[in-house]
Amino acid sequence: MVYNLLMLIAFKTELKLNSSVGTLLAKHAGTARHAYNWGLGLCKQILDHNKTNPEEKIKFPTAIDLHKWLVAIVKPEHPWYYEVSKCAPQYALRHLADAFKAFFSKKRGFPRFKKKERSDSFTLDGSITVDHKKVKVPVIGWIKTYERLPQGVNPKSVTISRTADRWFVSFKIELTLPMPIRQGILASRGFQRIYPQPRILTVCPTAASPRPRTT
Repeated sequence: MVYNLLMLIAFKTELKLNSSVGTLLAKHAGTARHAYNWGLGLCKQILDHNKTNPEEKIKFPTAIDLHKWLVAIVKPEHPWYYEVSKCAPQYALRHLADAFKAFFSKKRGFPRFKKKERSDSFTLDGSITVDHKKVKVPVIGWIKTYERLPQGVNPKSVTISRTADRWFVSFKIELTLPMPIRQGILASRGFQRIYPQPRILTVCPTAASPRPRTT
């Protein structure tokens, strides 16, 4: 009998940028970092208040609460927030909420403040188009890549990150394949299994040597 196997593929590749696009990416990453650090500072103040005032505790904020306060308080004081996609700070606060959830469940340590050029990344969703060697994202527009991208895919979101002076884009792809499937098939296509779930397999591309840059 043949079963369908749902595979979640994580694809990541380097971006080929010009100076104007690089500036836009840096603005998005900086805004996301600012929102994350602002939210972390506020949450820390609330936790400190609740510790010293057990009779007057303040409800710990959710990602939705933080975003509402960010829009009402922070954005009017920092107009450069309006120069980037609203998704960048919104996802940053979601990631902060996930970090606190892991902390409260004792799976990770207390969240740390992000530093410039060390934790630069942001996530966007909405109208995303993947072409042969470029990807189109909200606000920023088309961004070129060094490698050919998967075709016929419609990622719901993309994450753009920086390592040193290199920028990368990553997104997830859902594929449905018939069972049984051999591990050799995955290996021959350059993918490596991370962990299996019932009828769900999460995989990611194996690390490849960076392509030489052309001037």
